[in-house]
Amino acid sequence: MKSSKLALSRRIRTTPFESRVLEQGPKVFSVYNHMTLASVYRSPQEDYEHLCTHVQLWDVSVERQVEVVGPDALALVELITPRDISRCAIGQCVYAPLVDEHGGIVNDPIILRLADDRFWISIADSDVLLWLKGITYGSGMEVKVFEPDVSPLAVQGPRADELMAEVVGPEVREIKFFRFIETEIVGTPVYLARSGWSGQGGFEIYLQDSSKGIELWDAIWKKGQAFNIRAGCPNLIERLESGLMSYGSDMTLENNPIECGLERFLNLDKPAEYMSREALDKIIRNGVDKLKVNLMIEGGPQSAPRATFDVVSQDGIKVGIVTSLAYSKKHAANLAFAVVTTEFATPGCSLKVVTEKGERVAIVKDRNWK
Repeated sequence: MKSSKLALSRRIRTTPFESRVLEQGPKVFSVYNHMTLASVYRSPQEDYEHLCTHVQLWDVSVERQVEVVGPDALALVELITPRDISRCAIGQCVYAPLVDEHGGIVNDPIILRLADDRFWISIADSDVLLWLKGITYGSGMEVKVFEPDVSPLAVQGPRADELMAEVVGPEVREIKFFRFIETEIVGTPVYLARSGWSGQGGFEIYLQDSSKGIELWDAIWKKGQAFNIRAGCPNLIERLESGLMSYGSDMTLENNPIECGLERFLNLDKPAEYMSREALDKIIRNGVDKLKVNLMIEGGPQSAPRATFDVVSQDGIKVGIVTSLAYSKKHAANLAFAVVTTEFATPGCSLKVVTEKGERVAIVKDRNWK
């Protein structure tokens, strides 16, 4: 296959760190929330091995923020998710699926509470801002909804604590998971959260002045030389091993949070009003007919599907689809997320995946790939 290029224009927005990313020579880009996102630097495997051993600097400006502020801010955020946001303390982040009136997943963001009446919704790839502005107009709530000048930069990997202690100070080691502090780096205020889209640990730095992007990158890059820092990006192998689903790939508006296994992130009996209450109550009463599962697929490395691969029973009947796939040397197998009918969702169930090169045996695994 001949290589192709991505045509950049004004409608594909720049990031505050883009020039530094380009200097590092990423081999593959994607478009996410109307911005560029590096997908591979050296190779998926080499990027993975470095991420799991050292520390990486990721431009994740694509994690756009939707700010909700005003007297009715909490009520509006409660309305769009079945998670109880009233329990979220100032300085805390929570993973909170956004669910519409039909039970469909609109997005699966992290929500940060900056004040009693101020939130940032750190979104995955979908136009939550426009959806939420429509809800705000229709509800008549006293609240402002807009996209602030905020661009996250992630530091990920097992040496992230060492690096950020050099950049900010030893107090970063005391930040608990999904908590954040307000501090300064390169003379500009940032929020520093212990979070990130990997299972290797690390931080996300919420830059609030895009003009400071290069200074921020350079400051961390300079300190990172002692820790074998590299530019990096979310890694498909690592996210599958860590069980991190991707909105738009592993779940869409066509899926509900029950079939995606997100029950532990829901508070269906919360006192606040939320738009998906009736739909989710009905789904739970009636049960679901499909579930998200982990599949371990036999054989050597298999290319990921452009869209999906069919999953079939031993009798050759289609029972689901593969949504993400990568080869894991750690498990000596291809790992995949799939959605299959409930009859075939039990760990240990033997199925087949229809790839472009033929069928491969696949076994349903539990959340830890066992």
